[in-house]
This record gives sequence, C-alpha cells and structure tokens, in this order.
Amino acid sequence: MRDSGNSRPAVIEVERLNVWLGRVHVLKDIRGLAIPKNSVFAIMGPSGSGKTTLLKTFNRIIELSKEARVEGKVTLDGEDIFSMDPVVLRRRVGMVFQQPNPFPHMSIYDNIAYALKAHGIVKDKSRLREVVGSVLEQVGLWDEVKYRLNSPAGKLSGGQQQRLVIARALALRPEVLLMDEPTSMVDVVNATRIERLIIELSKDITIVLVTHNPQQARRVANYVAFLYNGRLIEWGPTEEVFTSPSHRLTEMYVVGKI
Repeated sequence: MRDSGNSRPAVIEVERLNVWLGRVHVLKDIRGLAIPKNSVFAIMGPSGSGKTTLLKTFNRIIELSKEARVEGKVTLDGEDIFSMDPVVLRRRVGMVFQQPNPFPHMSIYDNIAYALKAHGIVKDKSRLREVVGSVLEQVGLWDEVKYRLNSPAGKLSGGQQQRLVIARALALRPEVLLMDEPTSMVDVVNATRIERLIIELSKDITIVLVTHNPQQARRVANYVAFLYNGRLIEWGPTEEVFTSPSHRLTEMYVVGKI
C-alpha cells in the first residue's frame, strides 16, 4: 500500500478485516486502511466489489443482517468499534443511504426534531427550533422549506428528501458521516449541491463516500480507496491514485476499462 503522505490523524483504521454474508466471503483481508480525520475519503470500485459492505461495517449496521459474520479490527479514534455500544457508535458514525429515507408521513421539522429528542441531545423547544433551522440552512434547504416545515417530508422532491436526511444525520453531530452513493437517485442539480455540501462538511467532520463513479471521487475526495472483488487494491491521495496508480487494476478502473 502506498504511503498516503498524510499528516492528519486517522479517525478510522482497519486491520485484517474479513466479512462474510452467508457463505459468500465479501471482504477479504482488508488491512492497512487509515481514513484521515476531516477529509473526504471515497471508496470506489465496480459493482460487487464490497464497497457498501465495508461502509456498513464502519458503524456495524452490517450486523443487522443475520447472515453477516465479521472478523478483524476496526477502530474509531483508536477505540475498537466491536467493543462499543452500537447505539453510541451509530450516533458518532452517521449514515446516509443511496435511497432517501426520511420518515415520509412525519413533518419536515419533526424528521429532525424527533432524532434530536430521541437521543436526548436537545430538549428545550427554542433550542430545538434553532438546531433544526441551523442544519436545514447547512444543507441549503432552509429557504426552500421554511414556510412549510409542518408539511410531510414525503412531499419533498427526491433531492430535497436526500438533503433532509443529511440534515437529520448532521443534527446528531457525528464525527464521521458515511454516505452510500448519495447522489445516484437524485437529479443533476441536487447531485451538484450534495457534492458541494460534502466538500464543505469535511472542514468539520470526516466523510466516507461510496461511489460507483470514479470521476465523482476525483471531484470531491481528498483520498480514494479502490476495491476489487472484495480486496483493497490500493488507497492514497486522490490525484496520486488517479495519475500514477500503483496497480494495473486501478489504472484500468480509473480510465473506464473496468
């Protein structure tokens, strides 16, 4: 694995990670992966390479599948995630899925307020309104919804719903935000907004982004990892990996031959 040339401390580190789903060995001996703090780290690779499985392992959502078996070590700020309370872990490591998943019959406001109250983060009503407004502003949604906060979230467009889901995740103040192809189900305008948001958010938190699009990875990520057939082929600073990949498979992928 190439030297990342990185001076930032790692927030997530992976050693000898193996994941099975039933009899299928999905992730195979992932090691030497260190995700730098306050960066955009893109995980790229063809379909079936294990990208989403790796992402779901970082906050142990993978364990919600009864078929999943995980071996190896993953640390968050040096602490073994498999010894942590999963609820605490998932608050520290939030996740946004490919398909927008707001609570459709709940109001726009309550989609965020409910998460804050459920986790005991904010109880005071005035503070609650302040936080809801702040995160909606952060994702560029406030001006679009400020006069209809009591409308059901299901009435928003797909792109707006995805930004609402991101706002809901940000309200919990995560250290890391996992994003599984967050722009693949939205229009071009919202995809561009979300890409800009990802870059802006990385000033304060770490973004781990799964993408099927190498050009998106190149646009937004500080670092990229390339997975192929469940194996980590290489990772490092984005421009280094794209301009001088150390493995033939990576080279073929970034030029579109895989």
